[in-house]
Amino acid sequence: MIFTEETTLEHLCINYVGNQTHQEALVTTETEVFITDEMKALLKDYFLKNFKPEIFFEFFHSSNIENNEVFTYISEIFEQPELLENQSKKLAKLLYEHSTNPRTKGGEFYVCFFKDCIVKGERYDAVGLFKSENKDTFLKVSTKHDVTLSGVEVFELETLQGINLNKVDKGCLIYNTNKEQGYLMSIIDGTSRAETSYWMDDFLQVRQRQDEYFETQETLTLYKEYITKQLPQEFEITKADQADFLNKSLSFFKEKEEFKMEEFTGEVLKDQEVIQSFNAFKTQYEDERDYALSDEFAINDAAVKKNARILKSVIKLDKNFHIYIHGDRKLIQQGQDENGKYYMLYFEEEN
Repeated sequence: MIFTEETTLEHLCINYVGNQTHQEALVTTETEVFITDEMKALLKDYFLKNFKPEIFFEFFHSSNIENNEVFTYISEIFEQPELLENQSKKLAKLLYEHSTNPRTKGGEFYVCFFKDCIVKGERYDAVGLFKSENKDTFLKVSTKHDVTLSGVEVFELETLQGINLNKVDKGCLIYNTNKEQGYLMSIIDGTSRAETSYWMDDFLQVRQRQDEYFETQETLTLYKEYITKQLPQEFEITKADQADFLNKSLSFFKEKEEFKMEEFTGEVLKDQEVIQSFNAFKTQYEDERDYALSDEFAINDAAVKKNARILKSVIKLDKNFHIYIHGDRKLIQQGQDENGKYYMLYFEEEN
């Protein structure tokens, strides 16, 4: 979990990073921004309130983590926070170099230094990188004393363009821990990944951290892919049987505190031929994604809740009916007669 009640914003630099393709400018700062205590509170809330507390990332590089430029600049900020503006300019320049996609929007780029972020029960300093790309239209209502109308007060309306403080478009919060593994970090990307891969993939070069949340999430995804795509290719299986497999797997993850692959396959898949098929599929799945999933890990409840929807057991019948299966496989039977295929459902009461 992330707690920011005691967090303070200590340093802030603002740059403008435009889109090179559109011949927009890069404008870098020469000094930190002086902000009042009231503004610090507003900005802290704006920057930090939308981070997801369960999912963490880390810097990486295909050859050596030291070759990740953002990682290097962040490390220098942690060593000397008072020299933030110098690293801020380097980071802005690097982001500008990657802002070449015609769909990438220019915007203000903020580099912040925070003290006392509490993550997983520990207190850390943190560096924040944020970008505001979208502007909202605000209505300003004012009054003035109009002498031509016998001195009455007259209302006036005008529109202003500004940043909506309810959400930040892009954000990255790097905590000063686990440096050797690429730091511990949280990410916000409020726009579609197809349009903004330059932020996470090109500029930051980050990947999701392989922790309990990751292992739970990816194992659920692996299993769903196997049941819905691979299993029907190798075995004669009905949609109801697939739904039963998905329900049993979800029950396993909800009821257990720890995942053990041998226990999972024995309780859920049971058949040895199916287990062998699943293990082969798992090996292929890992090779294609270039990572290995653990056979044992603590199950993350937040990941189960978040990803339960991918295991929804739904049988779609033409365009007329959807059957949602939540429980006992024996209560649904399939058949065919002169009128066509049918399902027979058994129940005790109608709600």
